[in-house]
Amino acid sequence: MEDLLVSSWCKDRAVPETYIFPPEQRPGKLIDVPVGNNIPVVDLGVHDQTQIIQQIFEASQDFGFFQVINHGVPNRLMDDAMSVFKEFHAMSAKDKTFECSKDPNKSCSVYTGSQNYAKEKFHLWRDGLLHLCNPQEKYIQFWPEKPTRYREIVGTYTTVVRKLGFRILEFISQGLGISPVHFSSGLAENPRLLVNHYPPCPDPSLTLGQGKHRDPSIINILLQSEVYGLQVFKDEEWIGVKPIPYAFVVNIGYPLQIISNGKLKGAEHRVVTNSNLARTTASFFINPLDETIIEPAKTLVDASNPALYRSLLYKNFLIKYIATSGNTQALEEALSSSTE
Repeated sequence: MEDLLVSSWCKDRAVPETYIFPPEQRPGKLIDVPVGNNIPVVDLGVHDQTQIIQQIFEASQDFGFFQVINHGVPNRLMDDAMSVFKEFHAMSAKDKTFECSKDPNKSCSVYTGSQNYAKEKFHLWRDGLLHLCNPQEKYIQFWPEKPTRYREIVGTYTTVVRKLGFRILEFISQGLGISPVHFSSGLAENPRLLVNHYPPCPDPSLTLGQGKHRDPSIINILLQSEVYGLQVFKDEEWIGVKPIPYAFVVNIGYPLQIISNGKLKGAEHRVVTNSNLARTTASFFINPLDETIIEPAKTLVDASNPALYRSLLYKNFLIKYIATSGNTQALEEALSSSTE
């Protein structure tokens, strides 16, 4: 793995053939698409809770994406977390690999491209650090010990962001008209932190940091660096998501699209690279437990609104997600209730 990490060789080589995407998938001239000024920004600090619920619900219907400000996570903590994430990815490949090798069950890992690197046809221009977060007392012992502040800072960060996630899910529940505790029954008990690092790329028009996909999580709470790279697909075109200082990007994952019976939109998005600057991001994925059933909420299904998706365990959803490589149309066909 040490020799495979993009950050360990990218300065010395042009884009290898295995990183060059087919013409119809590569960004080409669309690296610098217009930044979407209409991507919703929700102020969680306002007193009108009805306004917050409405804004989140409309954004989740229309974009599947929104940014939140005044969310309660201290600016200093966000700065410290991003700093330690960058420090980790600045370490040598040998140190990064060693720091993520302490759990025989691999609850903490460092990888490049995707977790399916050996089988993927085209590699992604990124390195990732992935680890489980809950229960923290079980998994923190396997998190990196270097940088020395990692466990302390990230322990606090993931605890606070998890609370923010439950708050956002409560707003979403109210917008959908389902029980406020709907997501407390195993649907949000398996959070994971993914820290992606996208090194500078010699030719960003040829490759991608992440290809077009929808997340297999309930929601993702993303901490962006100041470097642009995230794009969302809407109305058959790519729109850039501008980094807003001390904001989080929240996007709806495919399981929540299922739970909402299609009322909310799992956002399709991708990441482009940069020729001069590295980009580091931290995704806090709120995931169900493996044995939790994913299905449309009962209160959203009746004779006039039949279930659009069939019920299945989350672990089986992941199998289908991986089998279709996140391809939206193939996944829709695999999960549609009409295929039962």
